[in-house]
Amino acid sequence: MNDMTVKRILAICVLLAAWELLPRVGAVNPLFIPPFSGVLSALADLNESGELARHTLVSLERALAGLSAAVVLGLPLGLILGGWFPRIQQAAEPLMELFAQANPVILAHIIIFFLGIGQSAKIFIIAWLCIWPITFSTITGLKTVDPGLIKAARSLGLGRGELFLRVVLPASAPSIFTGLRLAAGYAFIMLIAAEMMGASSGLGFLVIQSQESYNVTRIFAGASIITFFAVATDLLIKGVERRVVVWNDTASQDFLKLPRAVPEQS
Repeated sequence: MNDMTVKRILAICVLLAAWELLPRVGAVNPLFIPPFSGVLSALADLNESGELARHTLVSLERALAGLSAAVVLGLPLGLILGGWFPRIQQAAEPLMELFAQANPVILAHIIIFFLGIGQSAKIFIIAWLCIWPITFSTITGLKTVDPGLIKAARSLGLGRGELFLRVVLPASAPSIFTGLRLAAGYAFIMLIAAEMMGASSGLGFLVIQSQESYNVTRIFAGASIITFFAVATDLLIKGVERRVVVWNDTASQDFLKLPRAVPEQS
């Protein structure tokens, strides 16, 4: 365990200790911020009644379905608009900027009109918010690839398709993963708003229901679980990124492994 990991664990412990102590000593009003032990007690009660598992599974299904839809749509869209198809990009860019500014919560009545208040509408709202960081991060990644890498790869005789797959896409992968991490965070942030729309289950519904009855410990319990899954998803994507992204500061050396399409002249 390295020093950074130890520091992070200590920071979390300090936060939890402060969360427990400050409401108990009256530094903050426990009616607004209950002690951490009270939140744990609420989680235990929810788990015992079976509500926690039921709401969590429903919310995970919605959040992950919306995020997956955003990846399936946003990643190809970003690749298309990332500069390799300049005419399509120039034509679509103003429209994309307009769509990106459209808040799905504000357009909820229109979404309900077309999709109803069921699962599809909730997944659509989450996917709509998640698609844009993926798309724009992909575009940024493709546009900021080092021209020297592209020039060096072309000098080895790589065609357009092979150049894209073997050079451009790996070089832009860090930016793409940044967009995926942002989108994962947005998916869980948007979960509560999506579950305001006629939901009868889910962590967002649990938070809204607890808010109406002013059950603060249940509010914090639901919000804590949502936060936990947001952080866990972010860590998962970071772990995948470490395994997938092999393009680094020594990437120029990798060109030595590329096949030469043009024979060397003696």
